[in-house]
Amino acid sequence: MATDQKAEIKGEVGQALFEFLHMEMVSYLVSSKEKEDQGELISKLEALGYGVGARMMERSCRDVPRFRTELDAMVFLCKQFWVHLFNKQIDHLKTNNQDVFVLYDNNFRLLTHLTDSSQYSDELSRYVAFTSGILTGALSNLGIRSHISYEITKPPQCVFQVKVLL
Repeated sequence: MATDQKAEIKGEVGQALFEFLHMEMVSYLVSSKEKEDQGELISKLEALGYGVGARMMERSCRDVPRFRTELDAMVFLCKQFWVHLFNKQIDHLKTNNQDVFVLYDNNFRLLTHLTDSSQYSDELSRYVAFTSGILTGALSNLGIRSHISYEITKPPQCVFQVKVLL
C-alpha cells in the first residue's frame, strides 16, 4: 500500500474516532444533567472546546511566524487549522474588514449524521457548541479575544460568526 493511501486511511480513522467521541461526549452530558437547562449544557460544551482549541492551536502554529493581522490569523484558522480538525478547509470566509468574520462550512462533519428536521433544532446546537468553544480557544491562544455565534442553516451547513472583541 502506498504512503499516501496509508495517510488517507489514518486520517479517515482519526476523523471517525473524533466524531464518535464527540457524539458520546454530548450524549453523556445530556444524560447526566437531565434537569440542566439548554444554556448550561451549551456553556459546558463550549468550555470543554475552549481548552481543546487552545491546545490544538498551540501545536498547529508551532513553526508558523506570528500573524501580523487578525485577517492573517483567520485565514490560517480556515485553511490549516480547520484541516487538522475536519480534514477539509472552511468553504468560505467573509469579513467586513473590521472586526467580524463569517466562516461557512457547507458540510459540517459533526452534523452529517443528524437529520435536518426542525423538531431537532435545539439538539443541533449541542453538536456545534463544542466547535464554537474550539474556535474561541484557538483564537484566544493567538491573542484574539472573540465571541463566536453560529447558525445552522440547513444541516449539515453551518455558519460561524466571529466577532473580535477589542
